[in-house]
Amino acid sequence: MTKIIDGMGRRSVLKGLGIAGAGLAAPSIWRRNALAQDKVLYVNTWGGTWTADEQESYFKPFTQETGIEIRPVTPVSFAKLKSQVQSGNYEFDLTCINTVEASQAKAEGLVEPIDWSVVDRKSIPPHMVFNDMGFAYITLGTHLAYRKDKFPNGGPKSWADFWDVKKFPGNRGMIDRPWFGIEIALLADGVPRDKLYPLDINRGFKKLDEIKPHIKVWWKEAAQSEQLVRDGEVDMTALWSGRAITLQRQGVPVELVWEGSELVPVVAFVPKGTPRAKLAWQYAAFMCRPDRMAEFTKRELYGPMDPRAFDFMDKDLAQKMPTWPDHAKVGFSPDTTWLTSNMAPLRERWTQWLAG
Repeated sequence: MTKIIDGMGRRSVLKGLGIAGAGLAAPSIWRRNALAQDKVLYVNTWGGTWTADEQESYFKPFTQETGIEIRPVTPVSFAKLKSQVQSGNYEFDLTCINTVEASQAKAEGLVEPIDWSVVDRKSIPPHMVFNDMGFAYITLGTHLAYRKDKFPNGGPKSWADFWDVKKFPGNRGMIDRPWFGIEIALLADGVPRDKLYPLDINRGFKKLDEIKPHIKVWWKEAAQSEQLVRDGEVDMTALWSGRAITLQRQGVPVELVWEGSELVPVVAFVPKGTPRAKLAWQYAAFMCRPDRMAEFTKRELYGPMDPRAFDFMDKDLAQKMPTWPDHAKVGFSPDTTWLTSNMAPLRERWTQWLAG
């Protein structure tokens, strides 16, 4: 389990006490501020229900166990991460982003290496250690989903079906994410899941040209995608698994297709240079505990990276997770190394294509 280490925080306080021996007012004020800062950690989070669920699953239990207060900073932003590392003005000490952007962050020198003096290496399963920079603790699944009331005789079962506008007519939605668009276009064009990378960009855009006129909304935010399905504005769309299950619980007749799902782990890591790095690594290790991971995924309905987390939840719920073995074997994950090297031109071409 996690090693509870006060680290430089306690040493800073002791140093402050030594300075205060001179009886000056300013060091006394500094000492109080240092003590407060040493027991506060700023965590970057998406906001909304995600942050509310983190409060119950992670923030409060961590504070109860360690005495360290967690203060959330929203929203998650790669641009903000880069800006604060470059400026040295830190708004947050830990952030969580998908493996694609996490790889980019490492390539740009924006991350701290894992501090194994704080984290007990034996407590973290090796497959959760990502590029020696952070811990992949949950998996976001992006899936094909459709409204069953729009397709009473059975809806689309694959991305090829999504492209079949004659057999499955109706309004379509799609996430505004370049690599995902190319991935599913290639799947629809017959490329096997295990042969997607390196992405054939030209082939992907050619296939996307076929479906583009039938996409009513290119959504950007998860809440937007959920609303599109709830209101019946789209009949089928790419949708995150957690949003689909939430809609099902609300009585919306939405069906989730596991075949051809993109499974992207989310990585917790520490921005390079933050003065509270040791506290951040202590918290990151806490996030990887199977019981905490299970509590969060039970609320947010995304897949835990550690299979031991399934022992802390009902089997019926576990079987709805994208990392449940039967679902994981019919999905795929992006090649983050390839994307890191090719993301800039891909984003540029994607933006031009959408605008054209």
